[in-house]
Amino acid sequence: MVLNVMLLFVLIICVITDVKSRKIYNKVLFPSLLFAITFHVITNGLDGLLFSITGLLVGLGILLIPYLMGGMGAGDVKLLAVIGAFKGVSFVVTTAIYMALFGGIIALGIILFHKGPIQRLKSIFFTVVGIRHGIKIPLAVTKESLKKTYPYGVSIAGGACVAFLSKGWVI
Repeated sequence: MVLNVMLLFVLIICVITDVKSRKIYNKVLFPSLLFAITFHVITNGLDGLLFSITGLLVGLGILLIPYLMGGMGAGDVKLLAVIGAFKGVSFVVTTAIYMALFGGIIALGIILFHKGPIQRLKSIFFTVVGIRHGIKIPLAVTKESLKKTYPYGVSIAGGACVAFLSKGWVI
């Protein structure tokens, strides 16, 4: 219960800072990581330490390659690692699956509605009408919309919240 509340608190702070300044701060993540590891060591000893460290490493490993390729910020990687340290391997893997779904939906929305929903809906309408009459009109996805970025901490937090619900854990 304490870990769930603390993790939710960390997620809220990270989402707010990521949306406002596009940063997830170490001064939030590192004390949280220390708290999670210490909590597990105090409650379960060496097994707790192993639980927390393996969760941390799996969380770190999931986003390490996207980070090294330049598609992810270091704060996002550390946030998923902290989630792993709090809740373990199973939870962080579940979080990563839902995080990817959230991220894909948000990215698709950004690509499709970059110039505004009205403009995009007009484009879709003309494409459908054109296809119906045998005219091929491509959907106008601009290079500019493909280069847009967004605060991925939102997707990570959303994935963690759905993971909480899917595991049946109540905060």
